[in-house]
Amino acid sequence: MKRSIHFLEYLYCHLLIVFLIGRVGFILNNRPIEQLSFVDAAGACWRGFVGHDLMVAAMLLVIPWLVGLLALRRPVLRLRAWLTSYYILMGLAVAAIIVADAVMYKFWQFKLGTVVLSYAASPEGATNSVSLSFIILCASAFLLLALWTIIPCILLTPKTLPTGNPERLWMRNISIIWLFLIVSGLCFMRQGDAYTTKPHPTQLADHAAVNAVYAFASSVHLSDNYAGRYDFLSEEDRTDYFKGLYPEPSDDIQDTLLNRQRPDILVVFLEGFGSRFVEELGGIPDVAPGLSRLIPEGIFWENYYSNSFRTDRGTVSAFCGWLSYTDLGLMRQTEFHSALPSLARSLGREGYETGYFYGGAMTNMGKRQFLEDMEFRNLYDDTAFSSEEKSSSWGVNDSVALQKACQLISNWEGGHHFLVAQTLSSHEPWDVPYHRLEDEKLNAFAYTDYSVACMMDSLRQLPQWQNLLVIIIPDHGFLYKQSYKDPGFFHAPMLWTGGAIREPRRMSVLMNQSDIAATLLSQMGIRHDEYPWSRNVLSRTYTYPFVYCNYPAGVLFSDSTGTSIYDITGDAVMMEQPADDGLRIMRAKAILQTSYDGLTEMLSRRPIEE
Repeated sequence: MKRSIHFLEYLYCHLLIVFLIGRVGFILNNRPIEQLSFVDAAGACWRGFVGHDLMVAAMLLVIPWLVGLLALRRPVLRLRAWLTSYYILMGLAVAAIIVADAVMYKFWQFKLGTVVLSYAASPEGATNSVSLSFIILCASAFLLLALWTIIPCILLTPKTLPTGNPERLWMRNISIIWLFLIVSGLCFMRQGDAYTTKPHPTQLADHAAVNAVYAFASSVHLSDNYAGRYDFLSEEDRTDYFKGLYPEPSDDIQDTLLNRQRPDILVVFLEGFGSRFVEELGGIPDVAPGLSRLIPEGIFWENYYSNSFRTDRGTVSAFCGWLSYTDLGLMRQTEFHSALPSLARSLGREGYETGYFYGGAMTNMGKRQFLEDMEFRNLYDDTAFSSEEKSSSWGVNDSVALQKACQLISNWEGGHHFLVAQTLSSHEPWDVPYHRLEDEKLNAFAYTDYSVACMMDSLRQLPQWQNLLVIIIPDHGFLYKQSYKDPGFFHAPMLWTGGAIREPRRMSVLMNQSDIAATLLSQMGIRHDEYPWSRNVLSRTYTYPFVYCNYPAGVLFSDSTGTSIYDITGDAVMMEQPADDGLRIMRAKAILQTSYDGLTEMLSRRPIEE
């Protein structure tokens, strides 16, 4: 009888053990990122226990408590039968969140949140990135943890509760749980408290201390009203800090980079190719010798920064001149497409034939629909290749795909052309037909570099070269032995080359990926009024150069005074070089808050037929 009366306490202890297992698994699985000492690991477990585990376990037991209370008043109610379905659903959800958090952290280095759901909706991206054995291992871990969570919950729950004084039994049975529920709920039910360690001993230890279920639940937004999503500042302060950051569009040019106003344009969109792999930007030597050979021949932008952390975000920033969002990817959010400006659309109005070339399938993250909505008229994907040419898990390797793009360009005759050629080989699982470097990741980036260099050599032999502007940029960076505390993740190479450039040179101006549209259109004498987030960085009105970047857990702001990185989930400064009076972070908050407030306005500007 005593065990039956106190079944909630047993369940409570069992869930705490589940969370401990999940936290230890998180630490062990992410040792390649950072190996915690025993003291740091134990500290993370303790902070997680007192910080979130007690509260989350109590929350998960609200349903059993309510059903148990009902069973005390109705002894005939079969308690275990009523709760089994809940335990199964709860156990599956808890196991899925804990395992996914531990696994995905190795790739993304932030806690699992609802942002993952947008990527889970396109599972081919995950299956192309990892091996079958990896998927089987993850599925096995999920199944084992789910069973370990569910079965003891069922067995620890009595079939019925003993009869007696209901109030007395309830007070004895639920007092501890109810106390934890009230105290923990009042103290910790705020998203900003998801990261409990200040100051942070290490990023991994801090993230390990966060209960995965709590972090995921904290990221859930129950409303689609984007305005107010990040209300860091009062409206007055937001206006003051935001003022002057994005000046009115101006077509005046104080520097002319091209020798003609209407060149053909090729954008080589490199997968994950951040500054980490470019020696000229302080990266690892000898990874990209091809790019090193091309840099002296073109216009190299030394202080160019990608806007975000994934391809879907970088594509919107590069070709729509738009900012990225922490928990929202506009590529697959079709309701916003009609309100977005488009570089392809702007050039199409000027008589350009527009196209997008990709050696993989255009199904991931709604890519095809987005490109069609942005008015890329000619789309080329893996269907343009034979089955023998599709040797990569993602599709066609870069050397084959980029040479096919050269063939397309060789057929350009008359008119004006704009083509984007996106690479894919510098991506998990790193299986490339190239073996120059021992490290498989570095070797994959070296292969992409080799493929681009070969493409450029081929283009030079074409008559189209003299009228061609080639812009080489990455979609985002890649976390190779670094974290988001390192500004080098967002720092990226950008090279303008081809016969259409006036002369080779180095450009030191600070600029974002989203600034390409306004800067390029201005060089071509085309107005860019419809690009509110894109700045012509060669305009006389660009008097305050800065860059703004983000990822789901934080933002970066850099100007002439230095760089700051702010953790929006933990409400903490992650990095300041050098320290300032907080102005950089306040401006970053103002941009983030303004960008989300503007999403509601975007929806209001949709055509009525939508």
